[in-house]
Amino acid sequence: MTDRRLLLAVDAPSLLHRHHHARVESQLHDRGGRPAWALHGMLRQILEAIDQFAPDAVLFGLDDRTSSVREQAYPAYKAGRAEKDPQLVDQLDRAGALLDALGLLTVTPEGLEADDVNASAAAWAERSGWRCVLITSDRDVFAHISEHTHVLRLINGGISGSPLLNPARLHAMYGVAAEHYLEYAALRGDASDNLPGVPGIGEKSAAILLSQMGSMRAVWADIDHCDGATLVATLDSWCEEEGRRRMGATMLKRLATPEARQRFEFNLSMMSGRTDLDLGLTPDVPGSPGLLPLEPDRVARVVGHLGVPATTDLALRVLTEPPASFG
Repeated sequence: MTDRRLLLAVDAPSLLHRHHHARVESQLHDRGGRPAWALHGMLRQILEAIDQFAPDAVLFGLDDRTSSVREQAYPAYKAGRAEKDPQLVDQLDRAGALLDALGLLTVTPEGLEADDVNASAAAWAERSGWRCVLITSDRDVFAHISEHTHVLRLINGGISGSPLLNPARLHAMYGVAAEHYLEYAALRGDASDNLPGVPGIGEKSAAILLSQMGSMRAVWADIDHCDGATLVATLDSWCEEEGRRRMGATMLKRLATPEARQRFEFNLSMMSGRTDLDLGLTPDVPGSPGLLPLEPDRVARVVGHLGVPATTDLALRVLTEPPASFG
């Protein structure tokens, strides 16, 4: 698929949070005197990614910081997280304006999150015959990994030290097929979002369950119509092959309760990203937001305001030259 055009979709809030904590000691301020270390760190890392991947378009997802449909449905959503540093909040609030001023494309979906933008970006790329790379420091987007969408998960070591995850690598890490990762996450839960998993089902047992049964749809159908007989037989057969103690009856007991299915379905609804957002991508309209290359004067002015000449030079090099697929 290397002949397809490439969309780079960035989870901006996750990068801003990461760089705020990693770079706070620098106390970098822009030429207007406002804190800029998180903004600079995010932009610098994305410039490095653009230099590596040579995308045709770049999209940034932002969270709606005024309302949340998930919090309305579940008031305890993300409860327990530490209160944000006011200097981080200031940079979160300014990120969209900075990126828009550059000529890149930002999407802040009403009541939704950057994760929903990533989900829609992956869906848009598939419909449009593009490739897609999602950039984030979170695991939430692993559910969108496919043959056409890969995930660059930023960890310590920067762009060059971060894994680019495709279906095979995801399976090697978690023992779960990419198309079933969302079900795996719903079983396991997500402590960072304050979403408990199905009681008694952890990461290892969730992976075994899905690898042996194929999908939770098959699991629920077997419980409903066969009292879980296939589930028990399949898991016990696997345990015998692996030299493990049988687990089929225990797993069935944990999954057969109404509470288990309710928890799974609720987590699934909370974790599923929206795939139908209007991203405003118009790749056939030259000069429209998000398409590369960008205007040199604009890049020099906007990035220059951050006050880091080396980053301005990098931005001019990677943002103002045609992408590899140009022409």
